[in-house]
Amino acid sequence: MNKLQYVLAFCTFVVFCILWMTYETPFIQAFDRITSDSLYGNKFITMFHYLGETKFIFAVTLIVLLIIWIREQNYKLMVFVFLSVGVGYGLYQFLKRVIERPRPEIVDQFSTFSFPSGHAMHGLLFLLTIAYLFNRTVTSKRASIIVWIAAILFALLIGLSRITEGRHFASDVLAGWLLGYSWFVLCLWWYKRGNHDFSK
Repeated sequence: MNKLQYVLAFCTFVVFCILWMTYETPFIQAFDRITSDSLYGNKFITMFHYLGETKFIFAVTLIVLLIIWIREQNYKLMVFVFLSVGVGYGLYQFLKRVIERPRPEIVDQFSTFSFPSGHAMHGLLFLLTIAYLFNRTVTSKRASIIVWIAAILFALLIGLSRITEGRHFASDVLAGWLLGYSWFVLCLWWYKRGNHDFSK
């Protein structure tokens, strides 16, 4: 990892904190309203919410952990995956209960809290983790770039699906992406500390 990634992770965390403090301001509320008006009801984007479902993410993560255990017995890598995906899940659940922002008012809305979006944060963490693991095994730079682009694209669509469904405000989704990236970089920093595969 390079210094730019650390700086970006710090910046995304700062912006997340700013959103936390300002989501009730007229500017953020206008942003939420405009985004909702533009995206609400888009059935194509809505389909991607399935990729961000907790059961799906944990099922795939469990399979990945078993593969790492059987093929590599790399326990530090397994802990990295657990920190990123597992503890990341606990982190956003904890923050939802601390912040207690109500969800948008729609028919049959969920009773849980809204900020940050779990689909946006957990989906990003899951996909970035899978992309990182995949890139440890490939030597083709082109394949590596394609995997990272695909991970980011799907993470964006998962987050946007929560707006098209009316389950979250746009600021919830943005906050989920921001905090998710910060947490992923922190977990990756921990994993690479003392390791020798800094190019991966």
